[in-house]
This record gives sequence, C-alpha cells and structure tokens, in this order.
Amino acid sequence: MSWIVNHWDHLGPVAGKAVLMYATAVVGLRLGERRTLAQWTIIDFVTAVAIGAIVGRTAIADTQSYAVGAAALLTLIALHRLASLLRFHPVAGKLFDHRVRVLVDHGELRRRQLRICGLTDNDLYAQLRQRGIFDVAPLRYVLYEAKGGLTVVPERDNQASEPPLVQAGLDSADGYQHRIGAAP
Repeated sequence: MSWIVNHWDHLGPVAGKAVLMYATAVVGLRLGERRTLAQWTIIDFVTAVAIGAIVGRTAIADTQSYAVGAAALLTLIALHRLASLLRFHPVAGKLFDHRVRVLVDHGELRRRQLRICGLTDNDLYAQLRQRGIFDVAPLRYVLYEAKGGLTVVPERDNQASEPPLVQAGLDSADGYQHRIGAAP
C-alpha cells in the first residue's frame, strides 16, 4: 500500500507547493508577454514545456524548495519576454521564427520548399481540400506562414501587382524569387 500513499505527512507540503507554484505561474504569466498562450511559436512552446516541468517538479520533489522553483519559473518568463523582444531584430528574428515559404507559385508545386517544411504533396493537398480547393492550377500562391498556417491566394485576372499583405509575405519568404514575367 506504500506505493499509493508513502507517507501521509508529505501530502500537505506537496499540495502547498503546488498551490504556490500555480499562483506564481499565473502571476508571472499575467505580468509576462501575453503571446505565451495566445500564439505558439518555438519560443512559446519551449517556455510552456519548461514551465510545466518546473511547476510539476517543484510540487512533488522533496528536495526541491518553492523558492528554487519560483526563481527558475520567473527566470524562464523573463527569458521568454527577452526572446519576444529580440524577434523584432532582423537577425534574431530569423533564429526564433520560421520564415514564410511559397509552396505553390502560379499553379506549380514547389516540392523543394515542401520538403524543407517537412511536408509531402499529400499534406498540402489535404489542407487545400479541407478549404474546398481541388486543383492547384488556379492558385497564384500558397504561402506557408511562420506559425504553420496556409494562406491561399487565387489567381486574379488583370492584376498588375500583388495585394500589399501578399507582397509582404512574398518579400519575407525564404527561398523565393519572383518569376521572370510574373507580377513583381
């Protein structure tokens, strides 16, 4: 029966540390960057996993004090805030965020870009079918966004230039140069 409850007297301190760590995490995350839970990038995911590990370990480990767990937790929240700010720097931003990728260019699959993103043709086709798109030929672009979503831009007749947000995505896309003869 000791594997269920080793010592009853340990349950109080475990519950107390769990409550304190939970409260510390809520306050720290509330004061920290809002994006931690709202938008998941690599820095958000790493921070969330590390916070979960620290909160869990601090709550149940006899050798882990609340103060040590709280210091580690608050340090991670501060580092996350710093990484969020560094994303605005052009060089550091490339370290923390994936770049936009052009997966379809004027109806043609760009398989090298799919491969770089870890996607197969069928992965892309499934996403397009779920959006009610059953052929890539009438697509001007499919952009694989920094956070993993797809932007589908249909081909438009007599359009001299790209809409501003599409152009911004193309300008920031990694591994893409406008085709000769295509709109700039």
